[in-house]
Amino acid sequence: MQENHLYEYAVIRIVPFVEREEFLNAGIILFSKKAKFVRVLLAVNEAKLRCFSHETDIEQIRLNLQSFEKIAYGNPDSGPIGQMDLPSRFRWLTAVRSSVIQTSKTHPGLCNDLEATAKRLFDELVL
Repeated sequence: MQENHLYEYAVIRIVPFVEREEFLNAGIILFSKKAKFVRVLLAVNEAKLRCFSHETDIEQIRLNLQSFEKIAYGNPDSGPIGQMDLPSRFRWLTAVRSSVIQTSKTHPGLCNDLEATAKRLFDELVL
């Protein structure tokens, strides 16, 4: 019998103009403390993003998302925040901020397959 995992997730959003509060869902981050699991799935729909503005710097947004992902996974080149423990990294990444890359509020869940749940949420909320 498979073990149920308590997890939290947030939707990763691109907010090209913070003052307008418009956003495009670009990914999800799913975290389970007990399973020591984190997964980031990303997809940037350039056509939709260009609807916000033709001047949107998509390359810079991609670099910002890569940094987000590096921090989530604790890559050696992710700076001091990336070297924190996994729960602290998740909390830092999902903290409320006023920047081009933001996350939704975190949502809890229970599942027996974290990878499949991450994929399902990504498909439902981003793609």
